[in-house]
Amino acid sequence: MTQLLLLFIVASGLLTITPGVDTVMVLRTSTSDGPRGGAAASIGICLGLLVWGMSAAFGLTALLAASELVFSIVKWAGAAYLVYLGVKLLLKPRAYLAAAQAAGSANLSRGDSGCFQRGFLSNILNPKVGVFYVTFLPQFIPHGANVAAFSLLLAGIHVLITLAWFSLLIALTVPLGRVLSRPRVVRNLDRVTGCVFVGFGLKLAVAKRA
Repeated sequence: MTQLLLLFIVASGLLTITPGVDTVMVLRTSTSDGPRGGAAASIGICLGLLVWGMSAAFGLTALLAASELVFSIVKWAGAAYLVYLGVKLLLKPRAYLAAAQAAGSANLSRGDSGCFQRGFLSNILNPKVGVFYVTFLPQFIPHGANVAAFSLLLAGIHVLITLAWFSLLIALTVPLGRVLSRPRVVRNLDRVTGCVFVGFGLKLAVAKRA
């Protein structure tokens, strides 16, 4: 069991640091909305991972792997959401950091809520995450173990690894805050992120069940 857990930590760690839409979401949010915004987006993404992990543990995500219709519905919803975010950034790139950062704690709270929502939706509307869990986790469940309980343990470990990675990304943006807050830099970051989101959305739209 210890060996399987160590293998899972290494494998999930490597997969976590592989650039994807979640990483882009956290980087963009932490640079434009500040560390608290990045943390809020990270928590939203990790809550999405927990939901997928719990679903995998109790067999719900198996439906995604078995049903083309269900997979397609979630896939197209996720693709549309990512393209929407990307097009919005391309059409209306910001020139300054979030107004919430300079408008007091009440506005900051509302900004954090929006960051959390974007992080959660970008993750929960990606059916590939559910298929990943339902196909990846069983490889690390020892023979004779309680499948549901051990799946939840593995999902929890993955969430902790993801939180640690996101925390590092957010911390790295803090020393660069002065440069990243320049209007030209903010606009270009929004445009680049918009292109990346549109790209990920289109990639998700043509994705097939594993």
